[in-house]
Amino acid sequence: MTALRNQQRTFRVRTMAAMAGGLVLAAIASQFIGAAPPPRSDLQGAPVLPGFAEVRAQASEIRVTLADETYTLFATPSGWRLSGTDGYPIRVDRLSELADGLETLTWDAPRTRDPGKMNAIGLGDPREGGNGALVEVIGPGGEVEASLVTGRKDEHIYVRRPGEMQAYRVTGSLPPLYSAEAWLDLDIIDINADAVSAVRLTDATGASLYLERAIGSSDRAFVPAPPYQEYQLVNRLVTTGPALALTRLQPLGVRPASTLRTRPVGTHITQTHDGLEVEVRPYQEAEGFYITLRAIEAGEGAHRGAAINERANGWAFQISQIDWMQPDSQAGSSISARPPSQGPICRADVTGFGILVWLSSSLR
Repeated sequence: MTALRNQQRTFRVRTMAAMAGGLVLAAIASQFIGAAPPPRSDLQGAPVLPGFAEVRAQASEIRVTLADETYTLFATPSGWRLSGTDGYPIRVDRLSELADGLETLTWDAPRTRDPGKMNAIGLGDPREGGNGALVEVIGPGGEVEASLVTGRKDEHIYVRRPGEMQAYRVTGSLPPLYSAEAWLDLDIIDINADAVSAVRLTDATGASLYLERAIGSSDRAFVPAPPYQEYQLVNRLVTTGPALALTRLQPLGVRPASTLRTRPVGTHITQTHDGLEVEVRPYQEAEGFYITLRAIEAGEGAHRGAAINERANGWAFQISQIDWMQPDSQAGSSISARPPSQGPICRADVTGFGILVWLSSSLR
């Protein structure tokens, strides 16, 4: 019995030694051989959309489907437009970025095939509430000529074919696709704050206030113009918002001006030192705040005025409540002026785009 136990003990020791040796060899091998190579695919380096140059040349629509909306870019004789905007122009640079991106995307490493993990890399099916974006390029006959589901995670772009569960990381770039409004070319006017020489604010009753400043003066240098040039502002800070409202314009959306149902609540006229004059008419609609613009050409500003009118004519631009009010957190929203006689202070409540209610008739 003793001999048998000795044999069993010897066998166990040898087995454990062999296992330990195997682990040592595996560790050594891993140092020389390295980790397992990342997954590869026969598609790696190949175009995601082969032959897209021809598809691009003949495309009539690009449809983007998201979980919460679907929008379509469509070609017209005068350029590409966005559905639901009555034909307002879209950003040409953004369209080129999308078309160039689709044409040059190439497959990189394959990723997950698990349907439950698609949302983790932005490839969830948007038709089922997922977070991906389905992009479909439609030809002149109305048929889908190219399509893919795309998404982002960190700095990487991921793609899969619609109806397939194999996800890939891809090489290339695409513009953000998750906002239809981002396609609108709403950069309609560019006036630097130091270019503004004067502003006239008029309300619906006809009461008006004219502010001006000299060339090279600060944003807080606006003062009442004739016939009220002798009036002294109680606080100059409050004039900055209304006077420079147009230089901070950031429209949120657009609609045909013919669809406005209210009357303008005033006018806001901005003048520049080089002769450009832009009239803004603000509207308070049930759906939000809107403005229309019209430039008056004069002197060296003529070419800019024509460009503004070409883009703004016939359209009403939605603005935020902040742009509507242009509040000044330090000074409130009232412009106050003291007559030369040191009589009662005359005050006007002013918003960013020219709605003002005079609380004293002394300045009329």
